[in-house]
Amino acid sequence: MSATTRPQQYRFHQGDRVLPFAAEEYDARLAGLRELMEVQGIEACVFTSMHAIAYYSGFLYCSFGRPYGLVVTPTQSVTISAGIDAGQPWRRCHGDNITYTDWARDNYWRAVASVTGEGRVIGCEADHLTLVQSEKLNAFLKPKRGVDISRGSMEQRMMKSPAEIALIRQGAAVADVGGFAIREAVREGLREIDVAMAGRDAMELEIAKRFPEAEYRDTWVWFQSGINTDGAHNPVTARKLKRGDILSLNTFPMISGYYTALERTLFVGEVDAASRRIWEINVAAHEYGMSLLKPGASCAEVTHKLNTFFEEHQVLQYRTFGYGHSFGVLSHYYGREAGLELREDIDTVLEPGMVISMEPMLTIPEGQPGAGGYREHDILVITEEGNEDITKYPYGPAFNVVG
Repeated sequence: MSATTRPQQYRFHQGDRVLPFAAEEYDARLAGLRELMEVQGIEACVFTSMHAIAYYSGFLYCSFGRPYGLVVTPTQSVTISAGIDAGQPWRRCHGDNITYTDWARDNYWRAVASVTGEGRVIGCEADHLTLVQSEKLNAFLKPKRGVDISRGSMEQRMMKSPAEIALIRQGAAVADVGGFAIREAVREGLREIDVAMAGRDAMELEIAKRFPEAEYRDTWVWFQSGINTDGAHNPVTARKLKRGDILSLNTFPMISGYYTALERTLFVGEVDAASRRIWEINVAAHEYGMSLLKPGASCAEVTHKLNTFFEEHQVLQYRTFGYGHSFGVLSHYYGREAGLELREDIDTVLEPGMVISMEPMLTIPEGQPGAGGYREHDILVITEEGNEDITKYPYGPAFNVVG
């Protein structure tokens, strides 16, 4: 093969296909998307985000600076992947797959155009496309019109199927396994990283046991102590644990792009009176918040009620973020269903089939009695009658003064 005859794209399909859900699940998701496309007059969708591509095809890409995509038309669903991945994207996707080559710049967009054609009404994720890639979409696809599909796709993902809920339920159980492993590991003198590794290893082994045909990636732990508990997303350090330290246990198993979480406040050995007071207020808010998560309640309504609760206890000024969020295909470095978050500016009404967390947090600044970050986190499935809490690791001082 000469430099002039090397292909711009090809199909490299080998091995057996292994997906987290049955083909019928993906067909149902695509059918829902195509209904949305028909309503909006969209002739082809070009998805570029990890979360949307994984949701509609099962394929969770590893970018490493290369673009990836999923093109959906009324009759086709085609993932677009780079040659470096060989046959893996096809084995892990529902539908067709085209591999683009590195031999010429923008072969990715030529592969996309081979499915969409030119001059069509194109749906895309306006919240994900960079300015550069948006310009290339216009140059190569020459769309008649562009439509932002991101919100409609997000709203579809907010409603979970029974198969998704079953997977999320397993993820919550794995998160509990990691939590118990961390609780057992905690002792004075250990570093945060030592304890975090115990939880991560336990979860990865549990995922491999429950899902022997899955790909294992991205499971992690944020285990924070002392001042490091002040932010919910503070990375693990080598800080050594001391008696009386406040701890924040955060386990995050990842199963085929589906994120679940367990988050708990703990103390090493003992808890002082000021800290116990703040902890118990946050636990009470957590329990109250879970009681509010039922069909018909809006995210803003729940938020305002919890704000009132904290205000009555004179701690509202120590709240730093929203009270919870949706679960599904999401991660700490890709998508989130922003329309289902417990915040003042979200009016979404809870419906059966949604999955949402309750996770109140209070951060008391250093130098004040009870300093540190207090956070409890459970995952709840909204049901016809109310909700089901699928997190089983206990919360509160009775179980979580450890070491």
